[in-house]
Amino acid sequence: MTKSQPNPTTPVSYESARDELGVVVQQLEAGGLTLEQSLALWERGEELAATCQEWLDSARTRMLAPDASASNGEI
Repeated sequence: MTKSQPNPTTPVSYESARDELGVVVQQLEAGGLTLEQSLALWERGEELAATCQEWLDSARTRMLAPDASASNGEI
């Protein structure tokens, strides 16, 4: 039985991406994988890390938005 990969176009929550990234790192650190398996996991890890970064960037933008409005004299 093979584990199905999530569809990369499906929106993933930050928590889900972070948790899956942790599993990917554990699998890579454990070793015992073929080169092809390792590369596939690495690529998935890169996708998950990018997803996490997008969430963090979005959160930062939302947090800083009120500051920008206040500095422009808007409330």
